[in-house]
Amino acid sequence: MNWTGRIVLLLAIATSVSLFWRKFGRVLRIIRESKPDADFQLRPIGPRIRKVLWEVGAQGLVIAQRPLPGLAHAFVFWGFCVFALVTLNHFASAFGLGFLSRSGFGRFYFWFAGAFAVAVAVSIAGLAFRRFVIRPKWLEPLSPESGLIAFLIFALMVTYLAAFFVPEGGAAELALWWAHTLVLLAFLPLIPKTKHMHLVLSPLTIFLERDGFSRIPPLVGDEDFGLDTGKDLTRIASLQAYSCVECGRCTEHCPANNTGKVLNPKEIILGTRHYLNEFGPKSGELLLGKHLSMEAAFQCTTCGACEYQCPVGIQHLPIIVGLRRGAVNTGKWDNPHGSELFVTLERHGNALGFAPSERQKFIEKNNLPYFDGTQEYCLWMGCLGSYDPNGRKIVLALAEVLRYLGITFGVLKQEKCSGDPVRRLGNDYLFGELAQQNLEQINESKATKLVSICPHCVRTIGTDWKEHGANVAIEHHTELLARYRDQLPAGGDGQSVVFHDACYLGRYRGIYDQPRDVISRFGKVVDPPRARERGFCCGGGGGLMFLGEETGKRVNLERAQELAGTGAKVVAAACPFCNSMLRDGLAANSATPPELLDVVQIAAAAIQKQT
Repeated sequence: MNWTGRIVLLLAIATSVSLFWRKFGRVLRIIRESKPDADFQLRPIGPRIRKVLWEVGAQGLVIAQRPLPGLAHAFVFWGFCVFALVTLNHFASAFGLGFLSRSGFGRFYFWFAGAFAVAVAVSIAGLAFRRFVIRPKWLEPLSPESGLIAFLIFALMVTYLAAFFVPEGGAAELALWWAHTLVLLAFLPLIPKTKHMHLVLSPLTIFLERDGFSRIPPLVGDEDFGLDTGKDLTRIASLQAYSCVECGRCTEHCPANNTGKVLNPKEIILGTRHYLNEFGPKSGELLLGKHLSMEAAFQCTTCGACEYQCPVGIQHLPIIVGLRRGAVNTGKWDNPHGSELFVTLERHGNALGFAPSERQKFIEKNNLPYFDGTQEYCLWMGCLGSYDPNGRKIVLALAEVLRYLGITFGVLKQEKCSGDPVRRLGNDYLFGELAQQNLEQINESKATKLVSICPHCVRTIGTDWKEHGANVAIEHHTELLARYRDQLPAGGDGQSVVFHDACYLGRYRGIYDQPRDVISRFGKVVDPPRARERGFCCGGGGGLMFLGEETGKRVNLERAQELAGTGAKVVAAACPFCNSMLRDGLAANSATPPELLDVVQIAAAAIQKQT
């Protein structure tokens, strides 16, 4: 290339890089100026590197959750990785510094890149067809920029491949070289202006994810009330807001959005980004307002489907719960059902509003032993296990099975709500009060191992109470039963049992096989269409069991219809929240619904038949 061409190329590169940095540099400043994450710990680094290699390098999560479009996306990503060397050589060659020759390794690499160019061209065409022709609703609204980016990627591949078929050193090759160059230079400044910002940020976002699924960060100091204004947005939250690829996976699997609610997890993240773009991280403007909806924030069941599905490391639930905290802890959330729940818990210590003496009567009537320090397990009953008629049946079934297995247990003399509903709704003060009062009872009893029928209590006690100094070992009853599976009576009538995965047992705790292992001892386990990691919520999480739903189809009815549609005679649950929500949903769906039982009730029934 002559000097005139080189000068033109240098000016074009400088312009492209300048336009890129103008937007990207502002994003970096916003992230850097956001509030530091006081509780963030980088170590251990090893698991973080492995996560990046799997989720970014291997595109593992992308492919696993949407195999066909995921593989197409993976080929585009891998193609860009392969083309990094080709692109460097492309620009270097203009200045006589090319390092890939047309023989030996260079020849091999050009053809290797050519194979990827074909795969990328086919993949990006397929992805564009899916987005603009098939048009899945979770990809809406359609973005013209997405179409332009797809066209540029396709043009990059076509101009590269075309060079294989024109004479070397001729005018056609030079024209293709400049066409390829201009497409590259046009592509770069578009990255920070579109959803393709994730190309730069997502590896860092995945590397810096908070440890633990849906871990709610602790409040720091007396002036920290949650996410109230821009000043409360942390660096990790801001980084995640700019990393969203707008793929809509979170929306596709959100039970609230699926049943006609306002909530769209994707819009929560994009709304945070729009807020930062308009007001910045130092603003005192309220977060819940122009760009983020309070109604949407309080429709979340905290099922975790959004966070589990996200391919770029965005953790939706800490942001959603953070917004709830900001509204509740500053008195901005005005909801009569929420206020009633808070008052009920303050006065009675349980979400159902019963006097504590009712729990004591139930314990003594059914000869449940009190924990005295000599038993192997302390049985945590929970609000529903203590006061709800169906929850009590589950507790009694567990007691029967434990006795059959020879496992000693006892219950606490006094027990209040673990604080799960108020924790998820954002009332940190009341949550702290409940946690501290319960910890006093546990410490006084000298209990070291707890077992519970409620996955929400397991999560709250085992994880959230740590903010208040707790170090309590607790497990779910299906985990315990699975370890003793071979000691349970075998057999049954072989009827089909459809198992409903509880969100707080599955996605939060990774427990999928254990309940099924226990059920398979007594019947044939079948799965509904949405099961395991993709299980559909019952609608009771996030405190919504006590608030109710005001818009759209009820989540529990949607799930009940899906479970009943399998034709199974029995619906098995492993959570008293799910049991309560599905009972209502199944009854509303049919005059003759399938029988609803907890996993431990199935085991207890088999024991009764044997004896």
